[in-house]
Amino acid sequence: MKVTVQDIDIAAKRLEEVTKPTPLTLSKRLSQKYDANIYLKREDIQEVRSFKIRGAYNKIRAIRNGDLGRGVVAASTGNHAQGVAFSCALLAIKGTVFMPVVTPMQKIKRVKQFGGKYIEVKLIGNNFHETLEAANEYCKKKKAIFVHGFDDPEIIAGQGTIGKEVYEKLKGNVDYLLCPVGGGGLIAGIASYLKQKDKKITIVGVVPNGAASMYESLKKGKPVTLSTLDTFVDGVAVKTVSQLTFSICKDLLKKVVKIPEGLLCSVMIELYQSEGIITEPAGALAVGGLDSVADEIKGKNVVCVVSGGNNDILRYPEIMERSLVYQGRKHYFLIEFAQKPGQLKNFLNKALGPTDDIVLFEYTKKTNKEKGPALIGIELADKKDYEPLLDRMKKLGINYTVLKSDDLLYKFLI
Repeated sequence: MKVTVQDIDIAAKRLEEVTKPTPLTLSKRLSQKYDANIYLKREDIQEVRSFKIRGAYNKIRAIRNGDLGRGVVAASTGNHAQGVAFSCALLAIKGTVFMPVVTPMQKIKRVKQFGGKYIEVKLIGNNFHETLEAANEYCKKKKAIFVHGFDDPEIIAGQGTIGKEVYEKLKGNVDYLLCPVGGGGLIAGIASYLKQKDKKITIVGVVPNGAASMYESLKKGKPVTLSTLDTFVDGVAVKTVSQLTFSICKDLLKKVVKIPEGLLCSVMIELYQSEGIITEPAGALAVGGLDSVADEIKGKNVVCVVSGGNNDILRYPEIMERSLVYQGRKHYFLIEFAQKPGQLKNFLNKALGPTDDIVLFEYTKKTNKEKGPALIGIELADKKDYEPLLDRMKKLGINYTVLKSDDLLYKFLI
């Protein structure tokens, strides 16, 4: 084994200095929905609001005293940076953290807050891959120690302490564990512990459609670099997994499943409204993956790792929007109106259903034309109302275009 139970036990001992085991709570709502015992491993309530403190502290704590003066360098989309910053401040070690320029401001502020005078933040790169390259170059130049977010046995061992806590809390009665996957360090560590303790435990990774690096790598039998990357789920927005995490996942995971970002947004909203849990997009991935294994987990003990809660409140309008579109309750149209009085009134009275609501209307009158387009967003009470809406517009002879997800204007709106 590349990371052993003994490695993880050592990491757990080190982590006693900075963390306590996070709660493993039974979700009654999810348990009833899936006819299983669904437990949530609450890494969102760590002091840095994510699991990343585990690996970061274990790695930095393991550095030999004689090397500490060289300082450390890390690259991160946010959560690893906070773990590194927290660890550096606690151990009085100088560190430099590289973060993508698209990182939410809330995460950047928290890195500076946790690191204080010991951390310097550099915003370079449009995604993790570009940021990582810049951090590596800087690290070589400064001859510092690189603290990788996932490609390191000590990082993986630190994350693996979650598996140890889960196993001990449930006294070994674990059937399934679902876990978010970005670079793979978290799931590699958890799987390393649980599968060595009990080979019958099933480990499932969950990735978003737009950042499915581990999914594609396992599919092709080797680490691959994604040609495009959607950074919406920033906590797992990794273009290339490492050979180390890939090899562990290939050996120990049953599968990795992909889910739409819109579904993920709906899960985030449900977790907040039903359980009062605030997650970041990556933090809700495991719960979002339950539908993919629903038939397999009936009657079983299932653990979902809620990996983090570092979500900027300014992102919630987009999260709500994506959720409504995914549910089929929000649609955008370009509608051609004749340029004469009463056209909008006719549309409101005869095309819209009793519970249909206009939530966006953009129209510029063209006085030198007979017809002019309007951009209209309509929110439905139920997705079943969509086809009747289209039927009414057709019967009225309304000329319209439905905006699709690959339309440039649609991307501007969402």
